[in-house]
Amino acid sequence: MMDINSPFTMIVLIVLISVSAGVIQTWIKSRRTDTDDPRRQKEIAQLRDQVAGLTERVRVLETITTDADAKLREDISRLR
Repeated sequence: MMDINSPFTMIVLIVLISVSAGVIQTWIKSRRTDTDDPRRQKEIAQLRDQVAGLTERVRVLETITTDADAKLREDISRLR
């Protein structure tokens, strides 16, 4: 039977834990950078379309809020 308090057992456990952590970390990185997956490509394309749409909406809202007529209407509303 192995003694958990022996130095050899502790070294083996530390090495096993370190190697396992390295393998798990590499697996996680490989899954995160997997861009060849067609589903992931489709999701990326959808997200890019959404960002483009939102950027255009923000641009329109900026135009509306910085419009001189809108500012004039706002000033008139405050005077009432």
